[in-house]
Amino acid sequence: MQIGFIGLGMMGAGMASNLQKAGHQLVVHDLSRQAASRHLANGATWAESPRAVAEAVDIVFTSLPTPADVEKVGTGEDGLLSGFRKGAAWFDLSTNAVSVVRALHAQLAEHGVEFLDAPVSGGPRGANSGRLAIWVGGDKAVFDKYKSVLDAMGDAARYIGPIGAGSIAKLVHNAAGAAANIAMAEVFTMGVKAGVDPLPLWEAIRQGAGGRARLFDRMADHFLTGSYEPADFALRLLHKDVSLACQLARDVGVPMRLTNLAQLELTEALGRGWGNRDSRVGMLLQQERAGIDKIAVPPDRLKAVLDSDK
Repeated sequence: MQIGFIGLGMMGAGMASNLQKAGHQLVVHDLSRQAASRHLANGATWAESPRAVAEAVDIVFTSLPTPADVEKVGTGEDGLLSGFRKGAAWFDLSTNAVSVVRALHAQLAEHGVEFLDAPVSGGPRGANSGRLAIWVGGDKAVFDKYKSVLDAMGDAARYIGPIGAGSIAKLVHNAAGAAANIAMAEVFTMGVKAGVDPLPLWEAIRQGAGGRARLFDRMADHFLTGSYEPADFALRLLHKDVSLACQLARDVGVPMRLTNLAQLELTEALGRGWGNRDSRVGMLLQQERAGIDKIAVPPDRLKAVLDSDK
């Protein structure tokens, strides 16, 4: 298949190369022709503008730094919109603003062009190796039509829902990762300052209950089912442990902003009389604040997802 690809930076370069390895012919564009040198050497065709890319192909991928860059490439002077044929498809692989992808979807639809948001997760290493998640929002029929092309770039291309759903999933993932990194830095510095060498501390905790589970897999226990009895680990016990950690941090002079906040959450949950329920019952407080109905996914559906990865 002849495919357009715009944005050959740290992420885009690897994804474009994997498309070539799968046998696809590329028409490429970037701010710098030098960025496309290896793709051109492998048979890609250079286009002088996004418009020229769109004129040459029926499917385009973009991998760009910011929402403003996506808008400029799409609808600016000599942008994709001015060159697309009716029936063409544009997958934006960038991490974009939900409002922007929905606006572009509506604008492109007026011209008979399908726009799908398809942000990726896996970093430059994943973009190069093909171990890459691709989360797609938009028309499922278009996703299905080009699924084999997405599979050439990543090993976990998944349809999430209507336009914007892919971007929402990416923002949820990255925000959680940012918070988790801060929390890990917070508690790890406490452990080191309290007297444990970093390497044995890391070796120990990575084999604990949290260390052995993938970060989001643990949500399947209690939180996603909406059932907190019987408890795997009672709230009152976790409250005690977090309180001890906060005290240790005070003893050794380590600020613990997130852990102190976690203690406050657990204390509020205890005040609800939830002490003997599973420790994750404290997550219900956030559901209340967000004003959403109780999350309750059938356990058999969660099991099917987890089993599919084995």
